[in-house]
Amino acid sequence: MTSHSNNPNRKPRRRAAKKTDPLAADSDSMPPRAIATSLESIEVVPRTPVTARRGYSHDPRTPDGVDEVELSLLRDDERHAAASDLTLEEEEAYLAQTDGKRPVSARDKQAIVLLIILYLIQGFPLGLALGSIPFILREHLSYSELAVFSLSGYPYSLKLFWSPIVDSMFFPSIGRRKSWIIPMQLIIGTTMLLISFRAEQLMANPGEHLYMLSFAFTSLVFFSATQDIAVDGWALTLLSEENLAYASTCQTIGLNTGYLLSYTVFLALNSEDFAKRWGIPRLSLSSYLFFCALMSFAVTIWLFFVKEDKESTTEDISIKGVYVTMWEICKLRHVQILLGIHLLAKIGWQASDAATQLKMVEKGLGREDLAITVLIDFPFEIIGGWLAGKWARGDKPLRAWIYAFWPRLILTLVSTLVVYYFPKPPITTGFFASLVILTIFQSFASTIQFGGMSAFHTRISDPVVGGTYMTLLNTFTNLGGTWPRYFVLKGVDYFSVATCNIKDADLAVKAQECVSEHGKAACANLGGECATVQDGYYIVSALCIGFGFLTTVFFLIPTAKKLQTVPISKWRIYS
Repeated sequence: MTSHSNNPNRKPRRRAAKKTDPLAADSDSMPPRAIATSLESIEVVPRTPVTARRGYSHDPRTPDGVDEVELSLLRDDERHAAASDLTLEEEEAYLAQTDGKRPVSARDKQAIVLLIILYLIQGFPLGLALGSIPFILREHLSYSELAVFSLSGYPYSLKLFWSPIVDSMFFPSIGRRKSWIIPMQLIIGTTMLLISFRAEQLMANPGEHLYMLSFAFTSLVFFSATQDIAVDGWALTLLSEENLAYASTCQTIGLNTGYLLSYTVFLALNSEDFAKRWGIPRLSLSSYLFFCALMSFAVTIWLFFVKEDKESTTEDISIKGVYVTMWEICKLRHVQILLGIHLLAKIGWQASDAATQLKMVEKGLGREDLAITVLIDFPFEIIGGWLAGKWARGDKPLRAWIYAFWPRLILTLVSTLVVYYFPKPPITTGFFASLVILTIFQSFASTIQFGGMSAFHTRISDPVVGGTYMTLLNTFTNLGGTWPRYFVLKGVDYFSVATCNIKDADLAVKAQECVSEHGKAACANLGGECATVQDGYYIVSALCIGFGFLTTVFFLIPTAKKLQTVPISKWRIYS
């Protein structure tokens, strides 16, 4: 697909091009995605990603097969004027094309459903490893011990290192992506089935089985990450060019739904208080893992009946070639800057993401109340994912990510203050309502940012290297929220000062163990009571928010605004 260079003497009009059009003939000699202009002071920014997609030609709906031209410099009245001499049907098609409002085809709708289901399977183990299991373990472990378990989320952030293997090795008879998705989902289902047989035993005394639990869930996350590599690559060719931004919407809806089921829904149904209140049986971890295993097996069987289109490419797709390609991607100046943004962007609210909800539960918020809060919030997450995909279709794909940045920092500060002024239980209806509203605003801003950045990744990624480009960018996005978590949880314990006050002996002993439920129980056995002199959570939160404010003002937002104006061709390693 090519773009015409701008002639300063040419009127800002566009007719349905004919085969004899000299401009159409000249376009063959121009480089792909050309943005040359005689007005050197003006940078022409592509409105939509122009990607050399394998197996795709130009859009047959374009009159006479003419390639799309860049029209973002025209105002609305100029575009209407340019279409004034067309027939009514031609004018409607032309204006719909320039506004990016083409209807979603039946093929794309089927692809969207498939992607949502595949991302849903990923959400099951991630919701357990990063959500519900840490909450259950918090009743028995300290924050430092939770930091060890938090390492189980790292494979999802380090999948870049084996993504070239996933991109290069496959069985042609099965399909490039299905060759990995099918076995990974079978392994995920089998692993969850095996863990379900010993789950209750492991969770009864997690302190003794901490490393075994960490290994089990690290394995689950590893297999889910491998499946994600293949799904990310498949999304680039499943969806048509104009609807690529919806790949992030599929990921948001599917991943968040699976995460929600394994996190808040499971936490609520696993709570004895919730089960007694509603008169239902308590859902054990073993039963839920068994259910997730069956779901994984069912979707895998369904995939056998889904046909994968053959991808054709003339590029070197050997394992060595993909690793070399990955290195070439990392050498691009714009990519290096974007990766730097990813590593720093989430530090500002990392203390809130890692410890705020744990602190609220510690101060008396019931797990079932937390589940209800997130359940109410779920529809807003879906709306946020849809809006992010829609907003990312314009000429400023990162505007959603940028606009949501300041609200996230402000809401993080509000969350810290809520923890500080958290009332003693039982909490009032008004306070609970304020928690729900706060959660909705936080997750909405988070989803907008996630969807906006994912859509930007889809826009700039080159399908010639399949999922490697997408995986590289998504890896650093995930790593930005993963690498600080271990240090945040360690820091909470490090900066905390607690004592065990033994009243009978009139003795106060400084006890670091008092930061865990096990340590509190040990203090109680001595006839004492744990008292927190200094809570390290507030210190860590203040450090994170301060760092986030400085980086947002001086680096993140100014740099993001510049990156979204970079032509698509500058993100490519192949011409």
